[in-house]
Amino acid sequence: MAKPPAKRPGANKSSASKTMPGQTRVLRTKVTKKSGLKESSRRWLERHLNDPYVQRSKAEGFRSRAAFKLIEIDDRYKLLKPGQRVIDLGCAPGGWCQVAVARTKSPEDAPRVVGIDYLGMDAVPGAQVLMMDFLDDDAPAKLLEALGGEAPDLVLSDMAAPTTGHRQTDHIRTMHLCEVAADFAMEVLRPGGHFLAKTFQGGTENELLAQLKRAFTSVHHVKPPASRDESAELYLLARSFKGKPV
Repeated sequence: MAKPPAKRPGANKSSASKTMPGQTRVLRTKVTKKSGLKESSRRWLERHLNDPYVQRSKAEGFRSRAAFKLIEIDDRYKLLKPGQRVIDLGCAPGGWCQVAVARTKSPEDAPRVVGIDYLGMDAVPGAQVLMMDFLDDDAPAKLLEALGGEAPDLVLSDMAAPTTGHRQTDHIRTMHLCEVAADFAMEVLRPGGHFLAKTFQGGTENELLAQLKRAFTSVHHVKPPASRDESAELYLLARSFKGKPV
């Protein structure tokens, strides 16, 4: 059973009956107005503390609730298999690396999962993590070098640009990351490989979709249950790589 979150100033805990697969009970936490937080921050913290995926990630040892997005997508589409090589773009804090390592059975002494992020993070046994910006010119070569020069079976990207507070600007910057990740995937994937990346509703450019549809057998958007209903995020899934279009 999940341990209840630590009590914070202004927070009162009470149990509730809300449940989800893998967890029998989720404790509800109320953050009072006496906490000293701004109202928007108070509501965010209360939602975060009461998020069943947040509680479940802590109970099951995952770095973040985002791990369940990959778990749910993989349970449906069977992307990860033992022995595969995986590249995880924007991997911090490591939740997707953890899932990829477990499902590919990546060995600690010869990792087949390679992640990259300019943010620091704790090591994930079975994964090699490069602490650098994926947009650096030499990043693609270093990722392939870390895989021993072998082509990956799967390229993952949960990258999102740091927010500026301007919604349209943030949207454009994250979409750019999706496009760069897609171009990288089409350069390095082995035939039959897959690509999964974060995007936003209505944000994937028609030109990029057309490219992917020429390069992969199937291309569509996925919104896993772990992705919050109010969030505009989607995941772009391209399966069975045929080769980069000319």
